[in-house]
Amino acid sequence: MTTTTNLADFGFREIKMARDLLDAWIASGLPSDFSDAGVTIMMNSNSGNVFLTNEEFEVAMESEGKLYSFYNSPYEGKEGSFEDLLAEYADMHAEDQEWFKELAERLSREDELPADEEE
Repeated sequence: MTTTTNLADFGFREIKMARDLLDAWIASGLPSDFSDAGVTIMMNSNSGNVFLTNEEFEVAMESEGKLYSFYNSPYEGKEGSFEDLLAEYADMHAEDQEWFKELAERLSREDELPADEEE
């Protein structure tokens, strides 16, 4: 993945996306689990996605005027919002499921996880 923080490398589409990120930050703040240490705007040159990142390498993206955290599972590298990953939970590797359970607990969203199946 090639990324840049140099705004001169952004096209007009990406500059608008950066503006949308800043507007969402002003309107709604950062996601609750996103650290405000060293926040910068970054673009993935391969995908054209523009996002916020920080010293912790966390990622926040914008949708419908709000910022949300974008996650990457540690075992299989599944990517997406909490809702995206929740939809994939049943198909996740056991190690990713454990990571996602911990994430859900940190976000106080563990009640959204599917019930454990009993044999």
